[in-house]
Amino acid sequence: MPRTPGHPALTPFGTTVFAEMTALAQQHDAVNLGQGFPDSDGPPEMLEAACRAIHDGLNQYPPGPGMPVLREAIAEHQSRFYGLTVDPGSEVQVTVGATEAIASTILALVRPCDEVVVLEPYYDSYAATIALAGGVRRTSILRFPDFAVDEASLRAAFSERTSVVLLNSPHNPTGRVLSRADLELVAELAREHDAWVVCDEVYEHLTFDGIEHVPMATLPGMRDRTVTISSAGKTFSATGWKVGWLTGPAHAVAAVRQLKQFTTFAHSGPFQVGVATALALPTERYAELASTLQIRRDLLVDGLRSAGLDVSVPAGAYFAVADVAPLGGTDAMAFCRRMPEELGVAGVPVAAFHDDTEAARSLVRFAFCKQEDVLREAARRLTRRAPVDRP
Repeated sequence: MPRTPGHPALTPFGTTVFAEMTALAQQHDAVNLGQGFPDSDGPPEMLEAACRAIHDGLNQYPPGPGMPVLREAIAEHQSRFYGLTVDPGSEVQVTVGATEAIASTILALVRPCDEVVVLEPYYDSYAATIALAGGVRRTSILRFPDFAVDEASLRAAFSERTSVVLLNSPHNPTGRVLSRADLELVAELAREHDAWVVCDEVYEHLTFDGIEHVPMATLPGMRDRTVTISSAGKTFSATGWKVGWLTGPAHAVAAVRQLKQFTTFAHSGPFQVGVATALALPTERYAELASTLQIRRDLLVDGLRSAGLDVSVPAGAYFAVADVAPLGGTDAMAFCRRMPEELGVAGVPVAAFHDDTEAARSLVRFAFCKQEDVLREAARRLTRRAPVDRP
């Protein structure tokens, strides 16, 4: 009898909570505010460019590092928005979405028993990837409702074994945008412990109320120890295209590229052309995307408050976290499993992003990257009183 298949490091993880809640939403015809995908397409120029690329015959393997037109567009984007000079040949790597960029970078930088500092709650792939690399996760908790960085807790998470700090800003699931002061604290600790900083910035253009996203790589002395990750999925509403990228020092990018060549190698040639077109759009088009989302954020937040919930108003990304205890949700995981059937709405329990599940026991993440009428309907359904938790 052959041994049981499966990687032992992944045994604790199982199926992602996003897949579970989306399946429940489909089963019960619920409004799906759980999985974070838009319900409209991105810029028409981007879609048309990808279609032209298909008809022009760009349907075979693209170069492993990514198509030159996209790598050049990424470098120009970093210069235009942040004043960063990036070599498109040696300092840019195109990936299968940001998830592959995160996984490839962590696997390239983390050795067994190295410690990786993350802010908790954290996107679920972080923990799985750190485990695959043989690393040890060390966390600092962001607490509802303001999700502020706790300096004492963050300092305590670092040690002589810290090799990487894995940051996400704007932050999923909380919507927190790390301030310059937050980033300077992380930079100080990274330099002190000679650690890499890996920054997941997929929501970089989705900030609200005039709040600025500051890339870690722009801070003094941080460009040479920072790997920056982003993607087209969030900014341009093209999550199914799975076109992501990373930028960083040439030797770090080379290490990621060496690993990637034996996994996905290359992907999505025509979509890469489309994304290059989108990245070159005028700056005001980026602002329009954020302003549209801000309207939807306010619509959802008002609806959740009308249902009697305490809500943390996000400064970025496209999720709002609410405390569902007033609806009987003292165990958010159980509540979210019942919510699609009983209330007709799906959300994601924030505890799924935590090591310390008690820190988010009654918190639920709701996505607002949906049409306005969808958000209104979700709010209407949530105003119905949910039954109290069952034993």
